[in-house]
Amino acid sequence: MASKGRTALRIAAVLVGLGALAWQHLHQRAGNRAAGEAPAPASAASIAAATPPAAPRTWKLGTLTLTACQLGQPNSGLSTAAWCAPFEVPENRDDPHGRRIMLRLAVVRSEAQVPAKDMLALLAGGPGQAATESWPAVAPALDALLAHRNVLLLDQRGTGGSNPLDCKSVEQAGEEGDFDPGRLRAQTAQCLKEVEAKADPRYYTTTVAVEDLEAARRALGAPALDLVGISYGTRVAQQYAMRHPDAVRSLVLDGVVPNTLVLGEEFAQNLDDALKAQFARCTADEACRKRFGDPYQTLFQLRDALRANPHRVSFRDPQNYRSVQRTLSEAALTSVVRMFAYSPPTAALLPLSIDAAAHGDVGPLLGQAKLLSGDLADTMNGGMQSSVICSEDADLLTPRPEDERTILGTRMIDTLEALCTVWPKGSRPADFHRPLHSALPALLLSGQYDPVTPPRYGEAVLKGLSNARHFVLRGQGHNVIGAGCAPKLVKDFVENLQPSALDAGCLDRIQPTPVFIDFNGAAP
Repeated sequence: MASKGRTALRIAAVLVGLGALAWQHLHQRAGNRAAGEAPAPASAASIAAATPPAAPRTWKLGTLTLTACQLGQPNSGLSTAAWCAPFEVPENRDDPHGRRIMLRLAVVRSEAQVPAKDMLALLAGGPGQAATESWPAVAPALDALLAHRNVLLLDQRGTGGSNPLDCKSVEQAGEEGDFDPGRLRAQTAQCLKEVEAKADPRYYTTTVAVEDLEAARRALGAPALDLVGISYGTRVAQQYAMRHPDAVRSLVLDGVVPNTLVLGEEFAQNLDDALKAQFARCTADEACRKRFGDPYQTLFQLRDALRANPHRVSFRDPQNYRSVQRTLSEAALTSVVRMFAYSPPTAALLPLSIDAAAHGDVGPLLGQAKLLSGDLADTMNGGMQSSVICSEDADLLTPRPEDERTILGTRMIDTLEALCTVWPKGSRPADFHRPLHSALPALLLSGQYDPVTPPRYGEAVLKGLSNARHFVLRGQGHNVIGAGCAPKLVKDFVENLQPSALDAGCLDRIQPTPVFIDFNGAAP
């Protein structure tokens, strides 16, 4: 059965996105939908608005009246009991009499009868992911903190249930192929036309979202916030701490994005560095080296072959085992490799999968990619992502001809430049890209092999924080808050606010995932 294609704009969203909770793809596989092939799940709005058939239960918190609801995650059977309230804000905060938009706001209630005065706030990744949809996956990492604290989940404007910048009319399109800037600009213009019927994309930036969060905090009674930022959410957390330092009790930053970073500019180099480090583990291991030789070299040989001869291939869909046909091109390969690099188990499969593809068996590589890309494409809002990056970063991008030698090449910057010639741009504060300098208690987490927010980013942010610790988790990839004993460290940090006193010895027990020699696992 031929797969339903995704637009170049959706592909760009997955390609550009920093990613949120890459480790969540290692769990909750049952019920996940391959990209575009199963009936769409119930809308997020209907899930969040669901109430018991009896008279609604309500909870008064600050000036808001919340009603019992269930939060679901797209393509998953996971859900969480919560309390929801519609939250209306002006789209343009400089024009309070203009269009108003509804944001989805939810609170996961603490088990305590009298919870702590401070409140956790989850800031989702992407850009383009929603807090209410991300929560079921991150909840296990923060579960212990629920014993004493409520959790605020506010879908950032443009995502989830907060006036999402969706483009339904361009969901049907051809398969992903080699980069075509003209096609991307045309599809971006088509998407923009649909979005502008209900939104002005200039007002869906990080800066405006920060003020939404502050308005929500005040409506809830003005609790101090313990900000938990995931990937792009760490940018939101730092911007909020810059604008509203007195509202912040603590910062947890997982997959750290420095304020100084121009999103997209270093992605090609970061991926290349991560791949080299991962593949070096194989060449240093006798069994792996004997089986695969130099996986990095094999990857580039495969890329060169596909650059010269993209072709149709068949493989079995890993969910329904039906035969699927797809064009395997250089662009498809690089996107797949980048997705594999995010988490330790899929990265451990990469030498084996590349070797199989080089010998004509594309099933392992494309089958797993089909699962991963389906999750990301269905939870990443491309319109909101475009508003963020085109407003905050695109004009600062500089050409990087040296990226031609990397597996991703210059495609990232080329994609952003083409997209942002069409997408409207909002305003950016003059100090937006200045480093955060703060004495707020902060805990920073990085993965050793993170292909998108490497540990050096955490070190850069740490320089401006006088009361902080940065831990690099050995053998891990992008987003590590749920790995090993990291949840315990987060709990101890938030409860005690003493970064210097944290005992991180338990992190030494985290080991890299052994490289797979065959599909039965690693060598003994």
